[in-house]
Amino acid sequence: MTSSLTSIAEKIGVSPATVSRAINNKPGVSAKTRQTVFETMKQLGVEVAPSNGCRLVALITPDLSNPIFPDFVTKINTLLAQEQELPVLCTYTLGGLTEEIYLKMVMQLPLDGAIFLAGHYDNARMSHKIYQPLVDRGIPMAFLNASSHDQPAFYAETDDAQATRMALKHLVALGHRKIGLLLGDRAHYPTMTKYQSALAFFKEEGITHSPALTQWTTYGIESGQLAAQELITNGATAILCANDQLAIGALHAAENMGKSVPADLSVVGYDDSPLLTDVTPALTTVRQPVTALSQALVHGLRLLRDDTRRGGRNSVVQYTPELIVRDSTGPVPKPKDL
Repeated sequence: MTSSLTSIAEKIGVSPATVSRAINNKPGVSAKTRQTVFETMKQLGVEVAPSNGCRLVALITPDLSNPIFPDFVTKINTLLAQEQELPVLCTYTLGGLTEEIYLKMVMQLPLDGAIFLAGHYDNARMSHKIYQPLVDRGIPMAFLNASSHDQPAFYAETDDAQATRMALKHLVALGHRKIGLLLGDRAHYPTMTKYQSALAFFKEEGITHSPALTQWTTYGIESGQLAAQELITNGATAILCANDQLAIGALHAAENMGKSVPADLSVVGYDDSPLLTDVTPALTTVRQPVTALSQALVHGLRLLRDDTRRGGRNSVVQYTPELIVRDSTGPVPKPKDL
């Protein structure tokens, strides 16, 4: 469709964005131009029917094994459907279809927007040029959570720095000073924010944080378990994790090493995902405001679509998380109990 849009635009003498608006019955296109677009499409053999009012929105997400993403997908799908918008779900996995491949595929559709729950944009090591074709076609984009903000788009984020501080304040209030940090990819912007916020907090509190009490790993229960074992071996009495999967891995590590949670080790997760329903002990975690973030992403996409003057600019909104205290955190164990 990308090449077809370009061919149609060149033949008529308008931009590909104007052709896209005409196909999707969007405002800003005269009746004469709209008619010319469809006549040209017919001449070129392009079989795309005029929109019946239903807009197509690509919803791009990583592996749904992390339940926080299905939670977002469900809420966003519902919100889009209420606006007569049809989500095109694209789930990329390691070793499977990549985000870049999906973007090339959806670019063949008459898209009205794209929402990203994760991707190249939230990683400092990855190229962000894969989003340029959407920018060139004037397709509005909305991104979830922290990134470099280098695309003209709408960004809805949880305040990761604040989340980290509230979790650490909770652990320090319980007497913990040897607090392990169980983090994800070093180049992942949300993880980078959490790490820098933790270091700043430790400095403010006069807490010496040994490098041995920070572990970087991939997001997952198994990887979390292996990394948590190192933190426990290095003397951590509490572990703050970058997501709930890592936290569950930390609970498994404690059990395998004969440690009781929270008597011997306190664990804090991040997300408050549906994954925690059957976790024992009940996990203390930081809750992301999934509903508010989902509403913001859909609303932000609409703002970009309706206000063409915002082209080339981005907007960032942050939401306050909530610390949910449950059974996995408790007072620091006395030295004789360690």
